[in-house]
Amino acid sequence: MSVRLLEPARAELDDAITWYAEQAPGLGDAFLIETLRTIQLIEQYPTAWHPLTPQIRRCRLRRFPYSLVYTQDGNDLLVVAVAHQHRKPGYWRARLS
Repeated sequence: MSVRLLEPARAELDDAITWYAEQAPGLGDAFLIETLRTIQLIEQYPTAWHPLTPQIRRCRLRRFPYSLVYTQDGNDLLVVAVAHQHRKPGYWRARLS
């Protein structure tokens, strides 16, 4: 099983890394490492995380206020959003159509 990111999710990841890198040295790298660890977790345990709908799940990062919103796409997992937990809830739903 592999994990893919939608292009908007990739852009969100890049934006968050850049923002955290501007806040403190090494913080952008820490955010990326945390995100990659979370991706590994959902790859290992795809059904272990909070279901938002029957097809969509959310796994929260531990250190940062972000979640990976994902769905199963055949044998792969598709990350729909790298979503800040306190901004625009559900904005990513339009990406599913």
